[in-house]
Amino acid sequence: MILHNEFVKTAKKFSKKIAIIDKMTGVKVPYSRALIGAYILKNKFSAYSSKYIGIMIPTSAGAMLATIGALFAGKIPVMINYSTGAEENSIFAMKECGFDTIITSRALLEKISCPLIPGMICIEDIMQTVTTKDKILAALVTKLPNFLLFSMFPKTFETDTAVILFTSGSEKDPKIVQLSHKNLYTNAKASVEALEIYSNDIILSVLPLFHVFGIQTNFWLPLLTGMTAVTYANPLDYKNVAKIIKSEKCTMIAATPIFLSGYTRSSKPGDFETLTLVVAGADKTPEWLREDYKTKHNIDILEGYGTTETSPVISVNRKNSNKPGSIGLPLEGVEVKITDIDSDEILPNNSEGKIYVKGDLVMKGYLNSSENSKVIKDGWYYTGDIGLLDDDGFLWHKGRLKRFVKIGGEMVSLLKIETVLSEIITDHDIEFGVIEESCDIKGATLTAVFTKEIDRDNLIKQLGQKLPPIYIPKKYITVNELPKMGSGKIDYRKTTEMIEALVTK
Repeated sequence: MILHNEFVKTAKKFSKKIAIIDKMTGVKVPYSRALIGAYILKNKFSAYSSKYIGIMIPTSAGAMLATIGALFAGKIPVMINYSTGAEENSIFAMKECGFDTIITSRALLEKISCPLIPGMICIEDIMQTVTTKDKILAALVTKLPNFLLFSMFPKTFETDTAVILFTSGSEKDPKIVQLSHKNLYTNAKASVEALEIYSNDIILSVLPLFHVFGIQTNFWLPLLTGMTAVTYANPLDYKNVAKIIKSEKCTMIAATPIFLSGYTRSSKPGDFETLTLVVAGADKTPEWLREDYKTKHNIDILEGYGTTETSPVISVNRKNSNKPGSIGLPLEGVEVKITDIDSDEILPNNSEGKIYVKGDLVMKGYLNSSENSKVIKDGWYYTGDIGLLDDDGFLWHKGRLKRFVKIGGEMVSLLKIETVLSEIITDHDIEFGVIEESCDIKGATLTAVFTKEIDRDNLIKQLGQKLPPIYIPKKYITVNELPKMGSGKIDYRKTTEMIEALVTK
């Protein structure tokens, strides 16, 4: 279960089939060419001395082949977030992981106004050095029997690190997550079985590969299965993405609720008629979004759950076993337990507590961190989330523990408040979030932040009908936009900093 070896097997099995349709360049890459391209990049990347190599390329054929080429060369790809502070993130990654080469794109650097820092090499420049001899040699070598081809790659074990990812840093500085070949492969395999995915599926791949949801579901899952991945580098370009789904006859999407909401708003009934599977993850799926996909497109959104540290899928609803509002059944081979917040004693079904996970999906650990022993004990990984298991084995997510605020001795869930707000606010163009502001005199204060003006008095009245008084935010602030992470989720840390800065002005 070495990822790049499994890709070779898939590429040879489906050699004539289109592996990647790159909508940014208009290029269609068959599996045979994808294998050749990755091998060419292997030879280029082998010249770099460090075992780590940075990859900072938007979701595309180039990003995928560069990642596979790095593994062919015995390198560990370090996926760098270019959506927020690309220069700072690059420097941070190079310093923390100890490497000096980042493969990037000149077009990306120009678009995001990021300087070419020392160590950055543009993929466009690398491709200009590819000769006819390089292409012929790669074509011949990739025709070799698998055992001979594998012998030309540096020795790799399933427990070796296959990728370095960084946690979102939405609550504090990002941690460096090491995922192994076994982590990603077993998780992809279990996801394929749970969701009934087949080689003839066509997946829309728009999530960034520096996010675990993207690199697993939009990259490894399709290329290990023989699917066609339709890549587009801007998930926020809702109108074009909706058109791509229709024109390329995509059968599957795995994305965040905020992206899915943009796509349905930019579509008409019938546009998504080829979609048979829509999976939502990384954030809570609002009820209105489920209803919209059902009434407009006759599609049931299947909500799932995962973390960067778990490769990522822990649980997901199935086509024939779906409890809307839950985050589904744990994948095959995944154990979940719920423990008391204070004592850590295992709780019975239907009791809220801390979510722990065990199985081959759990990361090797954080790089250069003393926190590993705190988050992984006897193989059990503490997700940092609160939830419960019901009598049918379905997992229900109640929020991040850090998004619970203690007020008057009671634990108040900010996610619960946001869920009720999503039921009240009918204008789905309004984005909102609830944060905690610290106050030396009164303690924690709940603040609701919106991207449009709202009727404050009416909103408070409706909240009072659905929530206890202690859950009602005391402050209501309007801003132009909410800070986002690459996945589309609200960056609550930056939102809190932004609001506190506004208040102190």
